[in-house]
Amino acid sequence: MGVVDANVLVLNTDYQPLNVCNVRRAVVLLEKQKALTVELDGAMIRSERRALRAPSVIRLAYHVKRPRPVVKLTRREILARDDHRCQYCGKHGPDLTIDHVIPRHRGGQHTWENVVTACKACNHRKGGRTAAEAHMTMLRGPFRPPSTPRYLFSSYIRAGERTWLKFLGVDESAAAS
Repeated sequence: MGVVDANVLVLNTDYQPLNVCNVRRAVVLLEKQKALTVELDGAMIRSERRALRAPSVIRLAYHVKRPRPVVKLTRREILARDDHRCQYCGKHGPDLTIDHVIPRHRGGQHTWENVVTACKACNHRKGGRTAAEAHMTMLRGPFRPPSTPRYLFSSYIRAGERTWLKFLGVDESAAAS
């Protein structure tokens, strides 16, 4: 991955995190004076006429009004919420499935509060029954994940974007875990 493909955190004028873009897009916003640099990266970007340090965090010059972010109910988000772990036996692995706590044929909905991650063996053992009927207990019940900046940008924090912590409201000790 080149310097221009690195991640840049985009903040609103009130320093609320909005999005993540690449360095190339951030430099365009900076050159058009639609954004200001807040934090710099150590890497240098060189062109035929100029050399400048790559931004790590930028702030938009104009306030952008947008709806409150919501975590979408997708397979990837369910796996991330459950830490890629079977909620019945605790097995950690790549071949996990999605299980409905109350089966759909019994009126269970496809909502955050009714889906968990399960390994194939546990999902097959539970079948079309509830966990109580199958004599199985969950390690942690299903819940709707919070749509906080800490949760929404956690994958970038795990990837090593430590300069973003103060803008996401995460302290250094919490990011280490």
